[in-house]
Amino acid sequence: MDVAEIIATEQSAEQWFVRMRWPDGVECPVCESKNVQVRETRKPQPFRCRSCRKDFSVRTHSIMHASNLSYRVWWLAIYQLVTNLKGVSSMKLHRDLGISQRAAWHLAHKIRRAWAVGAAGGKANFIGPVEVDETFVGGRQRSRHSKQRRYWRERANEVDANGVTHYWGSMVAVAGVKDRRTNRISAAVIPNIERHTLHDFITERTDRSAMVYTDDAIAYRRLPRRREAVNHSAGEYVRGEVGTQGIESFWAMLKRGYKGTYYWWSEKHLHRYLAEFAGRHNNRPVDTEEQMRRMVRNMHRRHLSYARLVAGQ
Repeated sequence: MDVAEIIATEQSAEQWFVRMRWPDGVECPVCESKNVQVRETRKPQPFRCRSCRKDFSVRTHSIMHASNLSYRVWWLAIYQLVTNLKGVSSMKLHRDLGISQRAAWHLAHKIRRAWAVGAAGGKANFIGPVEVDETFVGGRQRSRHSKQRRYWRERANEVDANGVTHYWGSMVAVAGVKDRRTNRISAAVIPNIERHTLHDFITERTDRSAMVYTDDAIAYRRLPRRREAVNHSAGEYVRGEVGTQGIESFWAMLKRGYKGTYYWWSEKHLHRYLAEFAGRHNNRPVDTEEQMRRMVRNMHRRHLSYARLVAGQ
């Protein structure tokens, strides 16, 4: 992949997106017809569908829909988010791309929306064996001002309007499952770490025949799957094939990104960052160009307006 050639001009960057989105030829995003007329002089809608008579571009019905940012800015933003394992802050995108911090923040969340596909952010059907673990994400009390510590101490284990329990103040529980066979991960914010919540999380993402490896937490007992556990409280972290090092390694990467790149995540948008880290992990076996191609293919019908973003939708 020749980066300099791709982003040499706005036209070359646009053509790259066209090739990645429609590798088998331009297709109408409205009716999916391939009977398309190309009109190079009719910018910004260079294509016209002869079947439904709609004008469109590579931006239409994608995360780039109605965006005023150039194709080169979009390409560079996707490249940065794909290649930086710990993520990229909106402030860095703002400085590197020459756009406002607000636009950079919106842009990054649009890209994360393309990652929220399948095992990256939604439910999967892992055959197993799988590793399952839960952790907590959020600010530590010792890092807060005394007034903030008192505020969150009074709300310890409080359930908010969305049904999410805040443990130790503002910390929120998340759960993850890693399929050893495919090395793919599915992670999600969970309302609490009670037995029924964790059991539902696991059964929604695993096949009935899957072998599940967990730690010795009481909440995993009587799981309706074959299960083996390591006893962390007794200093046991691996026993033959039994262990949770894979999913724990994913948590370590997630928290390095939280502490070293982003510094703080709103609970409202936490699921988007989980999708980012899971999606990046799931695509790591392929080269950078293939990762970006998959990203562009997942952009279809995933438009995210700023109003919907700030509303947490």
